[in-house]
Amino acid sequence: MVKGGVSMKAKDIMTPNVITVSKSDSVEKAIKLLLEHNITGLPVVDEAGHVIGIITEGDLMYRGGEIKPPRYLAIFDSYIFIDNPSKFEKQLKKMTGMFVEDVMTTPVIVIEAEQSVPDAANLMTKHKVNRLPVIEEGKLVGIISRRDIIKSYASMA
Repeated sequence: MVKGGVSMKAKDIMTPNVITVSKSDSVEKAIKLLLEHNITGLPVVDEAGHVIGIITEGDLMYRGGEIKPPRYLAIFDSYIFIDNPSKFEKQLKKMTGMFVEDVMTTPVIVIEAEQSVPDAANLMTKHKVNRLPVIEEGKLVGIISRRDIIKSYASMA
């Protein structure tokens, strides 16, 4: 994507000063931040500003979901699981988690500030994500949403 002969980069369209949470914050705090700021996702950062996860509306939708225990066969006094029990454990943790680290998605798909806007669009499409934390030297410096990419396309027209 080129504007005035210069290729647009992630840093050109990102939203700086990102609202974040830490893994030890409560899920309720994350929900309040999402609602207060009318956003759909929050990067989870460590003390050094590195992105370690992301919590989105999609992650929080599990809270109202239905628990489906793994299927199994009972043979004599033994059980043979047809479904992976660890998947059930992860779903249960997401549904009942009290802290951000219980419900956040990891690993996080990120983009470097110097990467191009088409790179961002490709990453979002390939990984089926709605937002990309933007990093520089490993630390969070901004975030790009699908809307930011669409706006950048509109500015080219």
